[in-house]
Amino acid sequence: MRQRNKPWADDFLRENTDLIIPNANEYKNKWKDLFGNDSPIHVEIGTGKGQFIVGMARQYPHINFIGIELSKSVIVTAAQKVQESGLSNIRLIQENAENLLELFMENEVDTIYLNFSDPWPKNRHEKRRLTFRTFLERYEEVLHPSGELIFKTDNRGLFEYSLVSFSEYGLLLKEVSLDLHRDDDPENIMTEYEEKFSAKGQPIYRCKAVFN
Repeated sequence: MRQRNKPWADDFLRENTDLIIPNANEYKNKWKDLFGNDSPIHVEIGTGKGQFIVGMARQYPHINFIGIELSKSVIVTAAQKVQESGLSNIRLIQENAENLLELFMENEVDTIYLNFSDPWPKNRHEKRRLTFRTFLERYEEVLHPSGELIFKTDNRGLFEYSLVSFSEYGLLLKEVSLDLHRDDDPENIMTEYEEKFSAKGQPIYRCKAVFN
């Protein structure tokens, strides 16, 4: 989906470097120093407009959350939500997920969230899917050995593809839900997309996995 240009985005990025971290690679293996505590680090790849990460940070104040989002016009919207929340356990990074290894040290992350990632439905674009094996290699390196990969989508084709990808890579599937809202997980925090699709009756799929 094409995002509307925000002419003020560059100024916002320059004025809020305490929240949207520039030169984030400089904090590799130092994220706990930036947060000023030893709390676990959870990373959302593709943080969108920020509803999920703000909800999670509010629900789990003892966890540090880092949101990665490539789109400048989207990340500034997420940052505004963070500012309005008053929460101090969130930081954002404008970066491509392909550069994950430049941002985090081995075993530095405790949980990775993939929420409503672009399905890239054409076969020739398979390598762009965030559940393709080259991305799984990156996740495995930065995740703590006991860390979780949590994946949510409304796209059944992507979900089925991802389950196969996880299995072939050797991940252990801890949970597979084919209709998350019917299962009624009281701890589930919805993204903006999730609210939209769920309201239309679209089932939401979720998988929790660990590297075996």
